[in-house]
Amino acid sequence: MWGRLGGSLLLMWVITADQIGSRRGSDLVPAALDLLDAVPTTLPFTRTVGDELQGVVPTAADALRATLVLVRDGRWSVGIGGGEVRLAGESRASDGPAFVRARAAVERAKGRRPPVPVALEDPRSGRLEPLLHLLAAVVGERSEASWRVVDLLETGATGVDVAKALDITPQAVSWHRRASLWDTEVRARHALAELMDAA
Repeated sequence: MWGRLGGSLLLMWVITADQIGSRRGSDLVPAALDLLDAVPTTLPFTRTVGDELQGVVPTAADALRATLVLVRDGRWSVGIGGGEVRLAGESRASDGPAFVRARAAVERAKGRRPPVPVALEDPRSGRLEPLLHLLAAVVGERSEASWRVVDLLETGATGVDVAKALDITPQAVSWHRRASLWDTEVRARHALAELMDAA
């Protein structure tokens, strides 16, 4: 999973996402690009065609971060592709196996019954994709109340700080932390990223 940029070898991951039900709703690409703005990229996320967006990220951790941002939004099918890339100034003008795999992955994600919002396409996707599905399920089922707690915990805030900020009890913070499986998600996300980057 190595690509060339200025003569240097870099590990590349391509994320391709397609809006669910775009023919029946409004254009969600601008809002999604805003959500993805904080994710480190090699080539920034951008609209490719219609209701589709794409970006290139340097690490598997960044690929998972971008993917789970879109899973949380709940209105995207997401494909992750790892492999060699030939990079141009933007993802729309770039190509290579990672782009082909991301395309195949998002098509698989869209075509599943019941629908699964994410798919991973790389030489070991058969072993790793079920782990990605578990992470997506945890994130996708999290309640808004739990997200308010998790978002603050992600900043490094303590349980007491979170309780004060949200005007709830520390016991409520602990309950949401357990119910959201946040600690498990963090550990699983790091473990999966290491497995994805180990190619």
